[in-house]
Amino acid sequence: MSSAQAAAITARLDRLPASAYVWRLVVLLSLGGLFEIYDLFLTPYVMPGLIRSQIFQEGQNGLFGLPDQASFLSCTFAGLFLGTIVFASVADKFGRRVIFTYALLWYALATGIMAAQDSRGGILLWRFIAGVGIGVELVTIDTYISELVPKSIRGRAFAINQAIQFVAVPLATFLSWQLVPIDPLGIAGWRWVVAVPVLGALFVWWIRREVPESPRWLAQHGRPDEADRVTAKIEARVAAETKAALPAPQPGVVESGGAGYSEIWKSPYRRRTIMLSVFNFFQVIGFYGFGSWVQQLLTAQGTSVVKGLEYGVAIALVFPLGPLLCSLFADRLERKWQICCAAFGTAVFGLLFSTQSGAFSLILLGILITTSNNLLSYAYHAYQAELFPTRVRARAVGFVYSFSRISTAFNSYMIAFFLLHFGSTGVFSFIAFAMAMVILVIGVFGPRTNNRALEEISQAA
Repeated sequence: MSSAQAAAITARLDRLPASAYVWRLVVLLSLGGLFEIYDLFLTPYVMPGLIRSQIFQEGQNGLFGLPDQASFLSCTFAGLFLGTIVFASVADKFGRRVIFTYALLWYALATGIMAAQDSRGGILLWRFIAGVGIGVELVTIDTYISELVPKSIRGRAFAINQAIQFVAVPLATFLSWQLVPIDPLGIAGWRWVVAVPVLGALFVWWIRREVPESPRWLAQHGRPDEADRVTAKIEARVAAETKAALPAPQPGVVESGGAGYSEIWKSPYRRRTIMLSVFNFFQVIGFYGFGSWVQQLLTAQGTSVVKGLEYGVAIALVFPLGPLLCSLFADRLERKWQICCAAFGTAVFGLLFSTQSGAFSLILLGILITTSNNLLSYAYHAYQAELFPTRVRARAVGFVYSFSRISTAFNSYMIAFFLLHFGSTGVFSFIAFAMAMVILVIGVFGPRTNNRALEEISQAA
């Protein structure tokens, strides 16, 4: 397909109004990621079950004299690192739809096998393997959504995407609260909790049938007839739902350049690659530093394990609600400043959290930290997908995103160290420093993206 034809496809997609069909595509893709988010956030809630089954050890008896939870998280994010930096590029080569499908199946199978393990080594190995599938899937979903939705609702689309995916957090918390302390049918409760994402495999073929391949990807890979056919079907569905003629397409921006890894080191992408790599290394300290250690942080503030699970349920309920709140202004406020405000909130509310001991204040500040992290998460997922061209979007996002994964693999031990030696105050001081770095790098070096065509953003200097 010629550059002019590709630009025409882009213009046809970006002129579409919001409609039920467009939102249906966002919902279906988000459901594919719900199980991955479930898995990422179940760590602090199943840990008591793994200790009760005597697979993991309590206290400082793990690797490096730190809790086994640090090793569990490190294996998870080491797998995510491999998935994002090595395998995410396959979505640029083989298409968004096929990789979305098989990454989810990979993850579901590996997680099911992990649920049947009886040794620490077996748990950690299959956790690592599952992490590879999760890493590929989350990058593919971000790429997929950014390319399917029109530019006018891209921010809201990512906010709704996060709201749906984050339903997994209260689900994981509630199931852990109910199942981890008991052994239904003689099977340890943590195994039931871990096995839930395997249900994702039952939905994958249904989702796959409903969601088309990205027309932008087809246009970039010399498949003009398919790109035109998929775009025409989307246009027909939208026109039928809105019962109005579609707006005339505006002249599209023509992309040019190579499709290899070297492309992300050429102007203007080199600066963006460095910026987002540094950003991802630090942002994840705030996001998972709280989300993956919330039970231990509550305990450090004098809360019992049982009460901590109850408080955790209350805090987790905010996860799907926060992005819905963000959707009200997602396309009205510039994305980079949303990221900066979110990082500031995480830092301030976290430091306040470390000074509290009462139930109400701990839950309230936990909710405020979670809401700030929600804003950070939705905004940066949209932002980093917007900054690179279609031809290298998945591999570029995978590369910069991988720095958050390798950061967590190491910082899991850092969080454990600070918590052990300096309590929650030490942890949140560490998080506040990381959030300051986020504000600096995005505030100073981040370009503007709101309501601009992907191709316009990718070609801007």
